[in-house]
Amino acid sequence: MKVKDWIGAVKGEKWCRWLTLAMRLVVGGVFIFSGFVKAVDPWGTCYKLTDYLNAMGLQQWSGVALVAAVALAALEFMLGVAVVAGAYRRGAPWLMLLLLLVMTPLTLWLAVTGAVQDCGCFGDALHLSNWATFGKNVLLLLGVVWLIVFNRCLPCVYGPAVQWVLMALSFGLVAIVAYHGYLTQPLIDYRPYPVGTRLTAATTLAGDADDEEDADDFTFVYRKDGVEHNFTIDSLPDEEDGWEFVTRYHANRPRGKVIMQQGDHNAITVTDGDGEDITADVMDGRRQLLLLFPDLPQVSIAHSFVLNELTEIAQVDDADAIGLTSASQQEIAEWQDVSMAEYPLYNMDDSEIKMLARGNPAVVYVEDGAIVWKRTLTSLDVPADGGVTLRELDGDRDDDATMTSLMLAYLASLLILLVVNRTHVLAGRLLRRKSKKQHPTTTSD
Repeated sequence: MKVKDWIGAVKGEKWCRWLTLAMRLVVGGVFIFSGFVKAVDPWGTCYKLTDYLNAMGLQQWSGVALVAAVALAALEFMLGVAVVAGAYRRGAPWLMLLLLLVMTPLTLWLAVTGAVQDCGCFGDALHLSNWATFGKNVLLLLGVVWLIVFNRCLPCVYGPAVQWVLMALSFGLVAIVAYHGYLTQPLIDYRPYPVGTRLTAATTLAGDADDEEDADDFTFVYRKDGVEHNFTIDSLPDEEDGWEFVTRYHANRPRGKVIMQQGDHNAITVTDGDGEDITADVMDGRRQLLLLFPDLPQVSIAHSFVLNELTEIAQVDDADAIGLTSASQQEIAEWQDVSMAEYPLYNMDDSEIKMLARGNPAVVYVEDGAIVWKRTLTSLDVPADGGVTLRELDGDRDDDATMTSLMLAYLASLLILLVVNRTHVLAGRLLRRKSKKQHPTTTSD
């Protein structure tokens, strides 16, 4: 039997339709997930594309990395939605094939050379080894080839007349999510430093020699089932019952002065100009405003005015403003000279700064050694005359609520589109059935 004849025979089989449906869901689902997590964090995708360009010696193209990051996210998400919904049954799998014919050899090169340690296919949401990524792409290639051959044996969920609307709605979702991720911070934080993360593992408070004498004045914080509770020295819980010690603070001292801190944290490392670790001295548990400069030479001098205003607000709010950058000492000195910065600048690893918060510059507010909020500098509305606290600068932003609203609006739009598009089809079928019942076909002997 010829291949063409076999394909024609297989298309009518029930198992072929079920397997094609599974390929649609799996292949399309992977593309949807990959595109979505890239859109959530366009800064991260931009950084990863820049790593690719640097590894290939194409640094001159790094200026288009951000645009390419958003375009790639939109393309993957829209192709995934199209395949899952059966839209553009012929064109969508072919576009997927073209994309995979580029990405599969690239991931093989990464697996062999190790030029980039993490391909970034799923952003920070899911990390795969380079060989695992290559294997994933090979499996996707097989699934896409199957869809190219058999995708048309299943009907479309949406009719051809409205499939462009489906794509427009999907692009709109990606654009809005990417806009939030670029302008403010990712709506879903997959990085090691989400809000609430403690940046210090342990700190010491001046005057610890009197701790034993003031033991009755301490409040001890323990965590159980993710919820923190306060205890006095006379009512400490039993750790064998699942209680985990978090911190303790003195009733007559600012709580920001953490004396002892354990439990979950992702400690950062801060160094001085000589490369000495000064994290314990800088991250002392006080209320702090961290000003992050992952690429200090590229920061516009126009930002210095807002940064200096933030420094003044921090001083009024009894908090320390600290600059963290990976720049050289000469670059730091030049910045301090032209910006008239009144905040100190220390060194921190470039990748760690980018993980802590997105943006150049970015701002992170810390209380009790834990992140309270973080934003890009350009997204902050800083009053020229001050009059606000550091907590109030973040406003009433709720990333979880924003993401939930966007997803509900998107899914509701897809449902409405489906109802509008398919109502006339269902109505036509009902009318034909009713007509057959009223006028049954008669046959003569």
